[in-house]
Amino acid sequence: MNHTIQSVKIDRNNSMSSYFHGDEDDNTYKEVNQSPSFNQFSLHHLSFIPEPPSSPSPLLPPSPESIWSRSPLLTPTHPSLLYCCISSMHRDGDIYSIAVSNDLVLTGSSGRRIHAWQSLDCHAKGYIHASSGEVRAMVAHGEVLFTSHKDHKIRVWNMKNCSGTSTSSSSSFKPRKITTLPNDSHFKKIIYRPITPQIMGTSKPIIIPQHRDTISCMAYYHVEGILYTGSFDRTVKAWRVNERKCIDSFIAHGGNINDMVVNQQNGYLFTCSSDGTVKMWLRVYGENSHALIKVLVFHAYPFHALAFSVAVSHKSFLYSGSTDGTINYWEQELSCRYTHGGFLQGHRFAVLSLVTIENIVISGSEDSTIRIWKREKGRGNIHECLAVLEGHRGPVRCLAAFLQKDKFALSFLVYSASLDQTFKTWRVKLLSSEVRKSPFGDDDHDDDDDKEESKSQMEFETSPVLSPSWVKKKLQISRSLHKLV
Repeated sequence: MNHTIQSVKIDRNNSMSSYFHGDEDDNTYKEVNQSPSFNQFSLHHLSFIPEPPSSPSPLLPPSPESIWSRSPLLTPTHPSLLYCCISSMHRDGDIYSIAVSNDLVLTGSSGRRIHAWQSLDCHAKGYIHASSGEVRAMVAHGEVLFTSHKDHKIRVWNMKNCSGTSTSSSSSFKPRKITTLPNDSHFKKIIYRPITPQIMGTSKPIIIPQHRDTISCMAYYHVEGILYTGSFDRTVKAWRVNERKCIDSFIAHGGNINDMVVNQQNGYLFTCSSDGTVKMWLRVYGENSHALIKVLVFHAYPFHALAFSVAVSHKSFLYSGSTDGTINYWEQELSCRYTHGGFLQGHRFAVLSLVTIENIVISGSEDSTIRIWKREKGRGNIHECLAVLEGHRGPVRCLAAFLQKDKFALSFLVYSASLDQTFKTWRVKLLSSEVRKSPFGDDDHDDDDDKEESKSQMEFETSPVLSPSWVKKKLQISRSLHKLV
């Protein structure tokens, strides 16, 4: 039984993006006295609730008494998934990046301000004012935040004592800039390992110790304290944060580097590019240089997004999103080799953003939708699409997720930003299998029995489809364009 939705490959020139038009650093904090004006949480404003279809649909209609929407019913024993949009905020400019730091959510945009929000209620906490805008990439680890800017530099911020649950005042938001990379000392102490042959008669090539184009992505390997940055200039740079210097720089791809992730267990670095490749790198033992281990895939379509997931059994999964709307994934073997496990189909246009949380994969697409996938355990790593989140009116550029504590369900928040210049927060609840077995924890059925029961009920499964409102909206756009022609 096929658990995914068939997608339609399209030409990149006809993608949905054509429909959308899309001082010194201040080390003191900026206060914001009031929260942004969010949309009212009434049924009238919940645009993700599908309109009543003219024909029967496998999507169950939402309850008129509740703002929660039920996901497509895949099997009679499938765990229930509920979701709702709890906030929607309109920004004047595009949001390029989202990062979660402790109890804060930070958004980087085309401006110089990096806004901070309380993760649970989206109350405005304040903002960081930088001397350069276009914060294309952000990554947070503990109390440290890394941001990339239009001047092709990275800024490192100390977020200590910035989080908290108080929403009455933003006085607790006091970030401090630690350093800027590269700094002046890099022009004298830069260490560079070339991939291209050196010029005859020179021992080392001369290189400017910073990226020459937009820094599009970052990944932090906290085991070694190394920050990786990828750029549209096709290079990857490795920075040792505690020494505040670049330890390696190399040409990684033949096109723009769009995203990167690092495996915290063994230090493998994965990069994807517009040249249609996903590559695997590893730092040479005892050295600062990095070696290409494997080209995982050579694709006809550009890759835009990567995400990494570690299972309970310490197996790891790498996910990649491409322009044709598919999500490819690889599984790590015991020998640390990665084998292609398959691909997920469902999005109609390019997959621009990916994020994972436990065995959940969340994807944002150019088709303006967000999909939630679940990797089933003990079933050959089958992935099922649990829900299609609607609400954005433009391509979903970036995503982030925050896990909540809940005894009875896997509860998490999803943060999304789109080219429609809106920033939305979604609450998702997925009832775990352990809770469904017995609320008292005394169920005697083992995993083998669950597998046999699941197999016996496979014939009742149905595949989720695009909601009627999505199809209706795209048909209206198509008809409008046809009239213009």
